[in-house]
Parts: sequence; structure tokens; C-alpha cells
Amino acid sequence: MSTVKVGLLECDHVRDELRHIAGDYREMFPALFSKVAPDWDFQFYDVCNGQFPASADACDIYICTGSKNSVYDQEDWIEQLKEFVISVYRSGKTFIGVCFGHQMLGEALGGKVEKSPLGWCVGVHRFQLAVRESWMEPFTDVFNLLMMCQDQVVQLPPDATLLAETPDCPHAMFRVGDRMLGIQAHPEFPKEYDKALMQLRAERIGEKKVELGIASLELPTQEIMFAHWIKKFSS
Repeated sequence: MSTVKVGLLECDHVRDELRHIAGDYREMFPALFSKVAPDWDFQFYDVCNGQFPASADACDIYICTGSKNSVYDQEDWIEQLKEFVISVYRSGKTFIGVCFGHQMLGEALGGKVEKSPLGWCVGVHRFQLAVRESWMEPFTDVFNLLMMCQDQVVQLPPDATLLAETPDCPHAMFRVGDRMLGIQAHPEFPKEYDKALMQLRAERIGEKKVELGIASLELPTQEIMFAHWIKKFSS
């Protein structure tokens, strides 16, 4: 079996006191995709500390992680990442943006990101498909995934296709062209980690929203199904 080189663009790191749950992002993403894509060979790029691939040709697929930062923050690495996302788009390589990575895709290609007027989205959220596409197999038009965000893509980039929405996030999943995909959710998060993060951020998020978010963790989630979708999208 030939391997597929997957570049994980690390835009943040799991806090030390939470790493006992599921490690850092470089453990979470391979753990998820090992179940559906054993031929994926992950390469790690600590972009939030200035470590970038030499060029878009370094890997076949790029996955861009979440972050405590906002894509509109004036940070050198964020500006460099925007330029890199544009280079990936021009190269025809596959890009999967997750949470901050989803917002980065929107911002880099001409959309707009802002803090949501509805505040934080946490816990399990219900995604409703707007469009059915061939790579969405096994198919369902409604699925649950974990969310942890305050910013959202409020305006899609030119030529983007809206793929899914949630009640609190109108642009929850979209693609640009055939190789660039963004999802506002965190399919890589285990529920235990999501709960710990909500508890850690309770003061910022709001006690009531955290209480509801933790209660929502009783609902089933479809991250393995979604990982299959990403595998097919990337093929």
C-alpha cells in the first residue's frame, strides 16, 4: 500500500494539564484517521511557532487545526499561514480546515470571519446538509459533531459552496473548488477532552452554556462517519 503524506498544520497546542486525556493535536488527528485511512502518513508542522512546509508540494493533503487565536489577529505566523493556504489552493493539493482552519480557509480566500453574535458554540451540535455530494458516503443529511468556537465565517469566499449549517452556525461547512474543505466542528476531539475544555473555559463561555454543552455530550456523534467523508473527499 502506498502512503499518502498528510501535513498537519498545528495552529495551537493542547494545554499541558489536559494532554493526559488524548495528547496534543498531533495525537488526536492520527488517532481519528487511523480508523479509516491507515495509509495516511502524518507530517507535523508547528506553524504557530513558525515551522512551515517548504512548499505546498511537501505533502498530498493538509489538515489545518483549531487555535486559541483568531484568524484576524495580527500575528506573523497567521499572515504566513494565509499565504500558505493560498499556495495550497493554487497548487491543487487538498486542504481540510478544522475550526480555526475552517475560518482560515474562509479568510485567506476572500471571506470574512467575526465573533458570533450568539456567543460560543460548545458541546454537540446538529449539522444539516445543504448539498449532497458524491464523497458523502455513508450518507446522512443530518449528523452530530462536537464544537468549540466563538468566531465564525460570516461571509463565504467567492465561488464557495455551502455544504452544511447548524442552528447557531449558518456556514458550518463549505468547500472552495474540489480540493478545499472547511468544517467548523472538531471531529478529532474525544468527548472527555471537550468536557475538560468547557470546564476550563467556563468563565469565558458562560456557566449556563457550559452546563448545556456538557449535558449535550450524552448525544451520539458521527466523527468516524465524517472521517470517512474526509478520506473520500481527499481521494
